[in-house]
Amino acid sequence: MAGEIKKLVDQFSKEKGIPREVIIEALVEGMKAAARKKFGSRAIIDAQYNEDTGEIEVYRFRRVVEKVEDPETEIALEEAKQYDPNVQIGDEIGTQVDVREMGRIAAQLAKQILTQKVRGAERELIYQEFKDRVGQIVSGFVHRFDRGNVIVQLGRAEAVLPTSEQIPNERYHRGDRIRALIVEVNRSGRDPQIVLSRTHPDFLKKLFELEVPEIREGIVKIIAVAREPGSRAKMAVVSSDPDVDPVGACVGLKGSRVQAVVQELRGEKIDIIPWSPDPAKLVYNALAPAECTRVIVDEDNKTLEVIVPDDQLSLAIGKQGQNVRLASKLLGWRIDVMSETQYMRRQDPHFQELLSLEGMNEEIAAKLYDKGLKSIKDLAQAEIEQVADIARIKNSEAKALIEAARKHLAEKGEMERTSEEKQAEAPLDEGGVSLAEDLEKNVHEA
Repeated sequence: MAGEIKKLVDQFSKEKGIPREVIIEALVEGMKAAARKKFGSRAIIDAQYNEDTGEIEVYRFRRVVEKVEDPETEIALEEAKQYDPNVQIGDEIGTQVDVREMGRIAAQLAKQILTQKVRGAERELIYQEFKDRVGQIVSGFVHRFDRGNVIVQLGRAEAVLPTSEQIPNERYHRGDRIRALIVEVNRSGRDPQIVLSRTHPDFLKKLFELEVPEIREGIVKIIAVAREPGSRAKMAVVSSDPDVDPVGACVGLKGSRVQAVVQELRGEKIDIIPWSPDPAKLVYNALAPAECTRVIVDEDNKTLEVIVPDDQLSLAIGKQGQNVRLASKLLGWRIDVMSETQYMRRQDPHFQELLSLEGMNEEIAAKLYDKGLKSIKDLAQAEIEQVADIARIKNSEAKALIEAARKHLAEKGEMERTSEEKQAEAPLDEGGVSLAEDLEKNVHEA
């Protein structure tokens, strides 16, 4: 038994990398708990590990009494004298417990406590090893799967790659080598200690650091990254050395460096653009290959209005809005892209008035405007079928828009009449001229 315990301690210490003291402490605590399980929760138990014999010695302490009323804490004088002939009533006597007699349940409890202690020590060791590696790329092997999450073996530690942090349509098999970014390291709790990501923008940054010496040396800096993992990414870079082209350094000879990153990200397209502190210039670069003819900057609201040639609009917006969406993420500004025709249309006050109608949106207003219904007055005089056909909406919706236009004109006309009535009702001076007219005349003369 003694040899087995010593062997167990040495084996656990070697395999788990846990100090012997931690394992011995766990064993001692486990044996104490096992003894209390056998003798009662109020029993006074002590235990210690004997380095010489390799045994865990367990002792039970009881008070000597004439007649036992509490078996958990008391021992009869007659029984106590079997251990110490000189013992007297009122003394406290300690007796060694044979651990083999504590039973299977007690042994299981001791094993359970040992396992918990060792697991806690392992978690602490893993935490200490990885706590300073958040933001770094690690490499491991796919170990198993848990409800869509990938469990990755990192040496003696296990990490989790959650479903939300996996690149869409990426498939993994047990034993696959995998690289990912450490985004979180937990000290305790039931959740996995090490959390990985392959979708985080910093994963792309770190991959470029591995591939581009100029980035590692600090000559080229990655200022911002925007990703739609597995599909497309944009990265803004700048160089502190005028002789080093930051974009060229990241692309590499014949695209070798960027292709290495693209391959790791399963074909994700990467646009590398030169960074500029001027948001207008930066958005011009970010929307490439589309060309911008004009950029209107609203610094207060961090909004950019970008005007592009009519034939470049779809290119600037990108498939399902991806190009402008990524550019907006990259800059941290809201970007409104419009064609030159749309921009000129928006400058017309009649179009803005048309947009103000209840039930109207820009798409419908643009269709009507382009087909000659350029104002509320034009819309009010139009036929229901005509409006429905131009805007490609239901007759009922067209009727509602026409009625809204007529109501707007009626209210506007009422306001104009009210203004005229007020003018007519204004008091006249002795010469028959209204005070308002006299005041206006004085102003002009002044």
